[in-house]
Amino acid sequence: MSRVLDIVTAVIRDQDGRMLLVRKRGTTAFMKPGGKRDAGEDDLTTLARELNEELGCGLVHAELLGHFSAPAANEAGFTVQSATYLATVEGAIAARAEIEELAWIDPAAPGELRLAPLLTEQVLPALLRA
Repeated sequence: MSRVLDIVTAVIRDQDGRMLLVRKRGTTAFMKPGGKRDAGEDDLTTLARELNEELGCGLVHAELLGHFSAPAANEAGFTVQSATYLATVEGAIAARAEIEELAWIDPAAPGELRLAPLLTEQVLPALLRA
């Protein structure tokens, strides 16, 4: 039986419509920024904290894109369940904490990067429908 990682993630787009992805240290798959809730946190509190920790930016606005589920990219035997928000942020974005690399992709043509299953199977199709 698969164990579940319950997370909150952000779709951050730039002025050209590209989407920000992150790769955590010691992993190979790119994914949306975000992470697990701390005790008592709601989605937006979690998202604001994670974006500040991982990227050094502030959450200005977030609108729910949807709830998605797929096999976890970096934890074998786990399923990741994500509340995913379209997020507007402020401040300079930089790789911090456990983030090793940032990438901006075109959601319609993501290129050759290794992407997390949640991204390829759920989020990118939802973005292209929106």
